[in-house]
Amino acid sequence: MRNQIKRFENKTALVTGGRSGIGRAIARRLHEEGATVITAQRGEDKEFDWISADFSDPSTPERIVEEVISRTGRLDVLVNNAGMMMEAGIEEMSLEDWQRNLTVNLTAPFLLIRAALPYLRKTKGNIVNTGSTEGLAANPKHAAYCVSKAGLHGLTRSVAVDHGHEGIRCNAVAPGWIDTDLNLDLIESSPDTEAFRRDIGRIHPVGRTGSPEEVAALVAFLAADEAGFITGQVYTVDGGRMTKLSLP
Repeated sequence: MRNQIKRFENKTALVTGGRSGIGRAIARRLHEEGATVITAQRGEDKEFDWISADFSDPSTPERIVEEVISRTGRLDVLVNNAGMMMEAGIEEMSLEDWQRNLTVNLTAPFLLIRAALPYLRKTKGNIVNTGSTEGLAANPKHAAYCVSKAGLHGLTRSVAVDHGHEGIRCNAVAPGWIDTDLNLDLIESSPDTEAFRRDIGRIHPVGRTGSPEEVAALVAFLAADEAGFITGQVYTVDGGRMTKLSLP
């Protein structure tokens, strides 16, 4: 049974954006498997120990890592999950909004990794970044989001190459359509929810959308010692959507 697996006993995991959606599922999965979990985000986390965080502030990442060490004395797993997305065409997006997207989605993970490396070096720990299928392809009016996630995929490979010899691994997951509260609200707000669900299911070879828990299962595997020979990879979690060609 899953709740008997304790791959993260005596380990500390920091999950950014861990209060909801995919981040919440990741935090719960790591906790179920024995980890001491700390989440970091704007809002209060009523389930786990948490740190208030504004990732648009470049001073935030180092403060968070130091707080984790102060509370637990170690860091074994860093999950860079916090992110944002703004819909705007290139001509409509201000430079300020463009920079904010890059700061939250790409610069903050870079700064978190940089601050965490001395502690991950001690524990032979590892990093899992939450990228996106939009780091591999694009939806309309998502330029800043696509660029930031593609950059995060590149950062994943670079960290793996530069720090593999120190026993530090770095991988990423690239979720597609996942049934987070945000996406479920989008479905429910559509004029015909049944048609929306049917149509969104049809673009996936598995015939349905994904769950946060399915992403969390992969994150837990990548963060575990059994994945010790896996690093620098970006794993697509999309029910085959990116593989399926559109109809002629």
